[in-house]
Amino acid sequence: MTLLAAAANESLAEISNKLIYASMAVYTLAFFAHITEWVFGSRSKVGRTAAALTGGGAGARGAAPAVRVRGEGATAVLDKPQVVTRSAAGTRDVPDGPGAAGGTEKGDLYGRIAISLTVLAFLIEAAGVVARALSVQRAPWGNMYEFSITFSTVAVGAYLALLALKKNVRWLGLILVTTVLLDLGIAVTWLYTESDQLVPALQSYWLWIHVSTAIFCGAVFYIGAAGTALYLFRDSYEAKLASGGTPGRFATSVMERLPSAGSLDKFSYRINAAVFPLWTFTIIAGAIWAGDAWGRYWGWDPKEVWSFVTWVAYACYLHARATAGWKGRKAAYLALFAFACWIWNYYGVNILLSGKHSYDGV
Repeated sequence: MTLLAAAANESLAEISNKLIYASMAVYTLAFFAHITEWVFGSRSKVGRTAAALTGGGAGARGAAPAVRVRGEGATAVLDKPQVVTRSAAGTRDVPDGPGAAGGTEKGDLYGRIAISLTVLAFLIEAAGVVARALSVQRAPWGNMYEFSITFSTVAVGAYLALLALKKNVRWLGLILVTTVLLDLGIAVTWLYTESDQLVPALQSYWLWIHVSTAIFCGAVFYIGAAGTALYLFRDSYEAKLASGGTPGRFATSVMERLPSAGSLDKFSYRINAAVFPLWTFTIIAGAIWAGDAWGRYWGWDPKEVWSFVTWVAYACYLHARATAGWKGRKAAYLALFAFACWIWNYYGVNILLSGKHSYDGV
């Protein structure tokens, strides 16, 4: 089934371009607000984490969190016990960093400003994506430029959705905004393609189904990969403290802004596990579309091959992560390898390899 093609509306295409550039400007402001939040909100030192690792705090290994009773006049007040998370390897019970959900009062103010700017940038970028779609009356992901701007929009939207659900993901803001700016910079500099119609094989309702799920999966996989990478840094930091080492001041300031290694590991695992079934559907939907467009469901096209390699890599990660005796850093490396396969499938395959999916160069 093909859809009727319409001439591109150059005015809407130009509006889309301006909105994308405007969103980049606001994302830049959000980046500086996040930097300011980390500077002013990173006053907490190693106290909580170090105490938990050396047995001097409520979250020490093998000790139950204490409930302390203090008196205020005639009223007894129960202090809330410190919440700790066991790491993936099961070796440490460590509390989240004091700044994981916001730092000092001033740092938290800048954090709220950063989130507000991120919301504004997201809305502007989403409007740019919609304008691009309206300019050609089709799905706005027919080439790498359109895929990139939609991908970053969905990634930010997923992050904001987690925030709206009261999930502790404030720590992801700086990394997200930085990589979104990188993604958009590459898109407008090297990947830009004029708004135009697609070849007949792509003029199908499967463009809406297959590619949209691929974009969503990639955006969520990215969030999981960011959590995994930070897990490796935080795990090394905790291991150094546990062995009696003293991290540098900068490392301490950064690491105490993050949740514990155990929290990051569980977050990444749950994110990847949740979206993996949808990635499976993405591959199946692509095969069905290939059958309609090219008369065969599977032809070992580079894009098909690397989509399957990505699926296998994530399947191995989920199996390893759920199998006793092979967790922690080994599983984390596998998760990052799986996401690297997804990135290669997007950039490397499209730019360096040729196949059925190479329609418009980029």
